[in-house]
Amino acid sequence: MLGASSQSTRFAVRRVDVDERTYAGDTFFASGGIADTLASMGALTGIRVLDLGLLVQAPQAGLMFAEMGADVLKVELPHVGDQARWIALSEEDRRAPYFVGCNRGKRSITIDLRKPDGRDVFLKLVETADVMLSNFKPGTLDGWGLGYDVIAARNPRVIYACGSLLGPDGPSAQREGADLVGQAAGGLISTTGVDGGPPTPVGATIADHIASSHMSIGVLGALLARAQTGRGQRIDVSLLGSQIYAQASEYTAFLLNGKVPGRANYGHPLLNAAYGILPTADGHIAIAGVPPAARVAFYNAVGRPELAEDQRFASLFYTPAVKMQLFEILKEEFPKQTTAEWSARLTRAGARFAPVQDYAEAVIDPMVLANGYIQKATHPDLGDIDVVGSPIRLSDTPMTISARAPELGEHTEEILLELGYTWEDIASLRESDSI
Repeated sequence: MLGASSQSTRFAVRRVDVDERTYAGDTFFASGGIADTLASMGALTGIRVLDLGLLVQAPQAGLMFAEMGADVLKVELPHVGDQARWIALSEEDRRAPYFVGCNRGKRSITIDLRKPDGRDVFLKLVETADVMLSNFKPGTLDGWGLGYDVIAARNPRVIYACGSLLGPDGPSAQREGADLVGQAAGGLISTTGVDGGPPTPVGATIADHIASSHMSIGVLGALLARAQTGRGQRIDVSLLGSQIYAQASEYTAFLLNGKVPGRANYGHPLLNAAYGILPTADGHIAIAGVPPAARVAFYNAVGRPELAEDQRFASLFYTPAVKMQLFEILKEEFPKQTTAEWSARLTRAGARFAPVQDYAEAVIDPMVLANGYIQKATHPDLGDIDVVGSPIRLSDTPMTISARAPELGEHTEEILLELGYTWEDIASLRESDSI
């Protein structure tokens, strides 16, 4: 069975007939046609995920699974919880954007995994689980008696996903760090900014996010493999490895010619084309290349029609020197009008562009709203509020977006009762501070 979730619909590995078709499932309760049934579920309905993660790397993978319909149990240390709970907006506003942003739609149970009674509770929970997520320093779970061999012996179908900073092997595997270290070690920071300027990180926890996405992909692949083999497996991802993979093209350029691509310089070091950021009268605009067939319309929109006949700019890609010459010309023209005026002109010309938007501008962008990238969700206390939507759209099993993240340990008693613990058992566990 895929997991002893409390939900009424479950899946596992055998084939059953549904409306004269077959569906890879363990138990499948059809109420009407298969399309109607699927539309009322998520892609991962019936899957139980134990999310032991901290901050972003593992928790955001758990968020993705929750949005796909999985029952995601956030396992946290009693009285403390995920450190993300403590990163507040300000001294006055103690709401925690990292925690809320990565833990909506989950249930929270507090268990001290370091204590024997807590370990026993967790292992009982493992028996009901399909996936386990963590991003502790390598070896931490092994030290608590919860390494992969122990978990697999208790439930051989569990997918055991581990995130780390630099990877599970090697001389620095035990080093602790965070997103900034991943950006630095993986080379990303070396590519940002301009020649001669100081190194500057990306202004988002991008290393964590990319590693989280890779963890999600690994888990989904392992679930597919389990459908064939009946067994789970261990997955390892790291911030360092994910940063290098995210820059596969740039690293490949270096591996081919031995030359470090260098800084972005308002564009991209490998893309010597009309590809970069230009200042306008009130902001900036990004141009993403001008194909030869679009040259006339683009340069007419810019007010420099003669450039369409300039042989220096006749191809899609130029030499670095020619790119610099083109941008010196464009930098004379673009500050003459506002970003909105340029957007209107370039839209009419069919150009490849976007204004450089801050968050306040992006959240009201008609395309963001039309596609649900920011959307309304109902919070039980606050009513309808704006939240980050899913970047994924599934036609038959749509994503479910929640507005609320759980309070620390909010569902501890509920989950333990589901596992068969009595109120007396729960009281004893609380007295020992194991939950």
